[in-house]
Amino acid sequence: MKKIVKQVVGIDVAQDELVVCIGCMYDDWIPELYGHKSFPNTVKGFNALVEWSVKLSGSDIAIRYVMEATGVYHESLAYFLSKRGDDLSIILPNKISNYSRTLDVKTVTDKTASEAITLFGLERKLDNWEPPKGIYKKLRQLTRERGQVVEARTVAKNQLHAEQSEAYPNKTSLTRIKKHIAFLDKQEKEIKAELVQLIKEDAETKKVMIILCSLSGIGLLTAATILGETNGFDLIRNKRQLASYAGFDVKEKQSGTSVRGKSRISKRGNKYLRKAMHLPALAAIRHDERFKAIFARIVSKHGIKMKAVVAVQRKLLEMTYTLYKKQEKYDNAYLTKNEIVLEGSVQEWTIKN
Repeated sequence: MKKIVKQVVGIDVAQDELVVCIGCMYDDWIPELYGHKSFPNTVKGFNALVEWSVKLSGSDIAIRYVMEATGVYHESLAYFLSKRGDDLSIILPNKISNYSRTLDVKTVTDKTASEAITLFGLERKLDNWEPPKGIYKKLRQLTRERGQVVEARTVAKNQLHAEQSEAYPNKTSLTRIKKHIAFLDKQEKEIKAELVQLIKEDAETKKVMIILCSLSGIGLLTAATILGETNGFDLIRNKRQLASYAGFDVKEKQSGTSVRGKSRISKRGNKYLRKAMHLPALAAIRHDERFKAIFARIVSKHGIKMKAVVAVQRKLLEMTYTLYKKQEKYDNAYLTKNEIVLEGSVQEWTIKN
């Protein structure tokens, strides 16, 4: 008789609904999916999901719940399961989508998505999810709120410019628009002040912020965005995974000698991270020799400046992770020092030989 060695509940999370699939892995390493159901994305639905899963499991093997990191819609369920002490894994969306392409699935629905998540959980050894520090959640909320305020202010400034450009502008309209812009300016200042105070009150986060801000082009807002959107790099295991999470991974289409599509970044990732890296990359290209060299090399190769800027954005983001892991500040003279060491080694080798 076959023995169950692993049980997984895969959950496809939407705003109002949880589409669930339960499966198990036997000791002959053949997975089996044997249950599907939908539940509302509410506390009542969470309790019903757990009761249903336990009832169908029929084994002493602990159930592992697996879901994607889908915006904010998965968070309530994640905290609910974590408080219960259940085994829970949260996977980056791009990992699930890449895995799904390996399956023989022609129709993509919420049900097939939950099946793919279940199979992924059965086949892989996954880490337990731990709730992130509360400060990272607050950083994400504040940086996103500031982004919305800045976008609204840009719209208002465009309206003001259009109104002022008319032959006979309406004075009361101009007054209202200017008041609205002043209000948005005040809101942005309040958000920045709250961010600074939040960071000052947490010694560990303050230390990480100082490390990240030592990197060329990275300021407080960018560093806060990176930490907030990655939950302090909680789900990130390497630089390539971080680039993929942000949507900086490259898509290529090539077959034989006749099909050669243009390489593009996937943009299937966190748009807030991509947006946050744009201006820092431009600053780094102007003021840092390392990034200036990367930009010049890619422009000379492809002749496309925007492609080079995106490459610098990715490199900057990857370096924030490297600095975070090493807990070291960025050394702007790193390349120069290495060149001196290399030159000295070459001269020493020449003298000896």
